[in-house]
Amino acid sequence: MSLRYDLIVFDFDGTLADSLPWFRTALADVLDFHGLPPVCEDKAESLRGLSPKAIMDELKIPAWKIPFIATDVRKRAAANLDQISLFDGIDEMLNALAKADIKIAMVSSNGEAAVREVLGPDNAALVSQFACGAALFGKAQVFRKVMKKAKSSPERTLCVGDEVRDIDAAREAGCACAAVTWGFATPDILQASQPDYIFDAISEITECARKKASQSTLSESTSA
Repeated sequence: MSLRYDLIVFDFDGTLADSLPWFRTALADVLDFHGLPPVCEDKAESLRGLSPKAIMDELKIPAWKIPFIATDVRKRAAANLDQISLFDGIDEMLNALAKADIKIAMVSSNGEAAVREVLGPDNAALVSQFACGAALFGKAQVFRKVMKKAKSSPERTLCVGDEVRDIDAAREAGCACAAVTWGFATPDILQASQPDYIFDAISEITECARKKASQSTLSESTSA
């Protein structure tokens, strides 16, 4: 029997929000503030094709600094929300999922107030859970809590993100995982991680969810 997804858990930055252009402008100041070596534009772009560990090695970031850098970036983003907007088509996609009775959750290292502001009140009202301020490498535990609160299961949950660490966290939590190719990581490194789905267009998320829903309805009707 095919199962539909009852819950879709979204990453925010790079998945729903086009925050990469802003991050590129902020990167030099962030590195300098935390006493890290500067990187040129070409090197910064090449980071998109590396694994999380390789990025840390390339930027010479010790593990103990990660929480402090994440907090700093979160504060900077909150102060520059006018430079961050949703990708075209996100409004329609979220509305389509809500109309299909699929619960929507947001798990992000960004702050909830910032996520809500960029989403806008209409989109934010479609989200059943905001689990924001999550640690960069602690999403799996958050996914489990979100599923429990939503009364969903790993088999009926799809996690959607734009980085390898999103795929890894979904797998750790036992969920299906999807990678979008319009965010931070390059399509090549996402493909190498072999997620369950790779979405090249926002409309494909809706199509996948609808297909799952129709398969479930057909299977239930056949078994009845």
